[in-house]
Amino acid sequence: MFCPKCGNPDQQPDSYCRRCGIYLPDLSKKSRQQSPEDHIKANLVLNSLTIIAAFTLAILLYVFVAFRDDTHPLIYVTAGFLIAIGAWHIQTLWRTILLRKHFKKKSTIESDVENDNLDDANRLASADMSSIVPASVTELTTRDLAKVEILSQSQQQPD
Repeated sequence: MFCPKCGNPDQQPDSYCRRCGIYLPDLSKKSRQQSPEDHIKANLVLNSLTIIAAFTLAILLYVFVAFRDDTHPLIYVTAGFLIAIGAWHIQTLWRTILLRKHFKKKSTIESDVENDNLDDANRLASADMSSIVPASVTELTTRDLAKVEILSQSQQQPD
């Protein structure tokens, strides 16, 4: 492996260049990329946990600390922010659920198309190979042009 920065040969992948010190990743390893469905599952779990935590903390603040004579106003502000965070994540959870339904519908449509057996009336006819045209009009004429060029050069030069 060569260093892309300085060009030093005989480098080891997943290490640093011995000359310039740049990191050399192993590009032969295929990186595992997560599918959008995996991201949706993770978002569902994280949004649900955030909603539960935000509302639980807001309720606990109101039950144990709020509405006392010596309660600081920041307690009410914090509880309000926790309720706002919970509400925001409720709408995010709802959008994630809709997106999950969209991906499920898309995958069912794709599987239906793959599994759909077309009858013979809807299939394309076989290709007619009897009247094939050459790929290029000049395909067979380039040799002739080379001969004409050689002849014209020999005619122009007197012996």
